[in-house]
Amino acid sequence: MSNTDPMSGHRAYDQPAGRPHRYERSQGTARRAALTVQTIADIAAGFLVLWILLYLLGANQSNVFVEFVHGTADWLAWWSQDIFTMDTEGLRVLLNYGLPALIYLVIGHGIGARLNRA
Repeated sequence: MSNTDPMSGHRAYDQPAGRPHRYERSQGTARRAALTVQTIADIAAGFLVLWILLYLLGANQSNVFVEFVHGTADWLAWWSQDIFTMDTEGLRVLLNYGLPALIYLVIGHGIGARLNRA
């Protein structure tokens, strides 16, 4: 006989059957919230980086997709427009849209890490 548990198959007294503990449920909710915040930050940064790439590669600005990405990037980076005024247009776009992308990533993943620890 290899099973030395006197009452195998029975639950311990301190563990309720069925639902998980409140701590486990709140920890799972915090993880989902952290993942949501990080995903939103990643998507925002992705739109900004995509606009930088489309601009630097000389994409057709009258294309519907390019217009959509540009409009979304403008909406996300409204607060950082013309922080940097360079003579080189490519460098200006890189800095004015790259800074918000970096800030969104740092803040979003920082909040997500904080939520995961909670």
